[in-house]
Amino acid sequence: MTAIPALLISVGAILLLGLLTTAVAERTPLPRVTLLLAFGVLIGPEALDLLPGFLLDQFELIADVTLLMVGFLLGSRLTGSGLAGEAREVVWISLTAAVMPALVVSGGLVLLRIPPPTTILLGCIAAATAPTAVLDVVQEAAPPSGPRQRFGERLLAITALDDIWAVMLFGVGLAAATALSGQGDGLGAVLAALRDLGGGALLGMALGWPAALLTGRLREGQPILLEALGIVLLCGGLALWLQVSHLIAAMAMGAVIANRATHHEVPFHAIEGIEWPLMVLFFVLAGAALDVGSLGRIGAVGLAYLALRVAGKLLGARLGARWGHADPQTRRWIGLALLPQAGVAIGMALVASHRLGPEAEAVLPVVIGSTVVFELLGPVALRAVLSRLAAGEPG
Repeated sequence: MTAIPALLISVGAILLLGLLTTAVAERTPLPRVTLLLAFGVLIGPEALDLLPGFLLDQFELIADVTLLMVGFLLGSRLTGSGLAGEAREVVWISLTAAVMPALVVSGGLVLLRIPPPTTILLGCIAAATAPTAVLDVVQEAAPPSGPRQRFGERLLAITALDDIWAVMLFGVGLAAATALSGQGDGLGAVLAALRDLGGGALLGMALGWPAALLTGRLREGQPILLEALGIVLLCGGLALWLQVSHLIAAMAMGAVIANRATHHEVPFHAIEGIEWPLMVLFFVLAGAALDVGSLGRIGAVGLAYLALRVAGKLLGARLGARWGHADPQTRRWIGLALLPQAGVAIGMALVASHRLGPEAEAVLPVVIGSTVVFELLGPVALRAVLSRLAAGEPG
């Protein structure tokens, strides 16, 4: 079979699978994210090997575009009206849920006599949460109103800030690990992280201000699909070209537009019409790209990382919920909801391995192996939390 028919058949079959997984997910405790990932593993190179290689080669592009849309939609949750009365709670939970895993993982690995550069890097990487998986499970499970919907909206805002803190922590941690390994200037790593984070934020704001003013004019109060896709893809392309964080840029742009475009009824609601097909492709290809065999290679360090990250997320989220005066349900369940971890963490591990080489040789296999667990089981934990809230589970 030639390339084009194989491509069309593969993409068409994967998109139709999205309908099937939604139906199955409604009848089982498993979220569609986990089902799509598992299907990707099944048809991927490590099992049936049914996907054409040139489709797998486009995974990075699909992942970047999907992450752009997810970042924009998460940023749009960071509005003054949406966070009214909850800003303190969201900031505290997101901050402690990022910092505490870093401290717990680093401290625990030090006790196992792991070299300091590795302990610092794994600790900082533990802070990150998978925004794509969290967004999809919330959209799938949350009803138009009620405790589950309120919890979901709060969780999306927390996830957005959590990943911002994680990027900042990783920059500082990479600088410290670089200095300890004696392989370079630690200050240079800090400046690179600030450029990645600050440059992304500035780009997003620079695009967000004119977009807030100009969009939503052709069709009163509602930006059309061309506007939505155009501004998001432009943002992503410029961010990648300038080598700044496209996730942070998309979040910043979404937040600016959501807060400044008062003539919009729902900022870029049109983008949600194509978000799910892209996410179906993303999760299936992500499953196909998962190195399931890495689970058998993570060893004691990987097992410790898994346990310590879970403990750190649960403890950090609970402390943040207490200090932020969150309601009892949020205190009890928010930690479990923040367990998914995937692409952001792998990206950090790749940067660490590239910069430090042998000094960070254990980082990448541990992160890849743990990602298999957190990406498959994290959404299941989040789905269980939302189900309990829908059933009126007390705090």
